[in-house]
Amino acid sequence: MKAEFNEQALLKGLAENDSKAIETIYKDNFNMVQAFIINNNGSYDEARDIFQEAMIALYEKAQSESFVLTCKINTYVYSICRRLWLKRLQQLGRYTNQVDSLEETVQVEEDLEIHEKRNADFNMMETAMNSLGEPCRSLIEGFYIKKMDMQSLSKEFGYTNADNAKTQKYKCLMRLKKLFFAQYNIGE
Repeated sequence: MKAEFNEQALLKGLAENDSKAIETIYKDNFNMVQAFIINNNGSYDEARDIFQEAMIALYEKAQSESFVLTCKINTYVYSICRRLWLKRLQQLGRYTNQVDSLEETVQVEEDLEIHEKRNADFNMMETAMNSLGEPCRSLIEGFYIKKMDMQSLSKEFGYTNADNAKTQKYKCLMRLKKLFFAQYNIGE
């Protein structure tokens, strides 16, 4: 939530011509744009021009009260710069693909950090599952992955009834939760 608030504060600052917000956006994003343009047949000066155009576009959007940023600022700026640069390359005859349809392929909503965080969480869950031990691991996999009902689980694991299987599953789930959050808190 803190990063999200910071992003909104930067946008608000940009809309209000706050030099600190503009400088922060510039510092956080220019090197990424410069690397992209230089790696794609461009120069430092061209990178500055494209970045300035993107900043103007972001500034205009930020001033609109209806504008809602659905991704990180760097994702948005990069997408604008990429589109502008590919359009410029096309005009110069150095890029042959049609850029008009680029809006469909550059999805600003896709945020790499969200995907990386989700993958890290899945890896932590896998590690927690591997440290859980038997029969808990098989019991949880049976219920959540194989979608077995309590009656089937009680027969497979030798519990006297479905209620006992349910109680054991709950205890295993609490152990898994404890293992997962022990790793999760270390990772932060």
